[in-house]
Amino acid sequence: MTALVGPNGAGKTTLLLVLATLLRPEAGRVSVAGIDPVTQPRDVRARMGWAPDVLGFYDALTVSEYLQVMAAAHRLPKSNRPTAVDWALGTARLRERGADPVHTLSRGQKQRLSLARALIHQPAVLLLDEPAAGLDPRARVELHALLRGLAAEGRTVIVSSHALAELEELADRVVFVDAGQTVASHRPDELPATLGWRVYRVRSTDHQRLVSVLGDLRVDYASAGGNGLDVHVYGGESAAARLLAELVGAGVPVTSYAPVGGNLEAAYLHLTQGGQP
Repeated sequence: MTALVGPNGAGKTTLLLVLATLLRPEAGRVSVAGIDPVTQPRDVRARMGWAPDVLGFYDALTVSEYLQVMAAAHRLPKSNRPTAVDWALGTARLRERGADPVHTLSRGQKQRLSLARALIHQPAVLLLDEPAAGLDPRARVELHALLRGLAAEGRTVIVSSHALAELEELADRVVFVDAGQTVASHRPDELPATLGWRVYRVRSTDHQRLVSVLGDLRVDYASAGGNGLDVHVYGGESAAARLLAELVGAGVPVTSYAPVGGNLEAAYLHLTQGGQP
């Protein structure tokens, strides 16, 4: 599972549209499962599932009828469509809603229906644009389990999302995109080594003493609300440990000290501030 990460306008959705055969690249070469989407779009569509961030449905149809239509659109043999629909419903955990009209589904259930539609022909490659947008926590957990299961089956899953904490848990590789270019590519466990700094949030029962000592140590900080401060720590976890020891040694009663956000979020912030993740 590969995550595409970058600021708005970086080119993530454009890239997915090219891979989905919906945009023609102006230059360069693209292949999906070894096939050129420009010269062989139908062959690519037979091997690729596409779930955009916004998808219209035929609301008057039932969930099963909608998937039957999608199976027909993918030219599945008529005799195979009931099995394909049942498999897609089960994979998306929608089997109990098969007889319900599409318009009665919740937002999370419609997201799962979008995924079922993309899976109806059992593609080798799955392209997802903001698949968890608008989902509640339970629906997100279920979606994560579903996507990891699809990847475990050997499918290639490419996800574009701004939910960085979730991507850090899901992805096997993260590709950073900016201004139409790939600027970096890492495994999530490689990310800390690529950063020159990290934001840590520190709280103390003696806020004035904390501010005074940080000033003496010439550490940059910003207010985090309440009695907390966000400090920039340069040099990785060892530098963070040294700063904590210095604060405690200087008599600051520290009540909490932890990095803000995950490694992926820190890398993203570094990228959007002009650095290299």
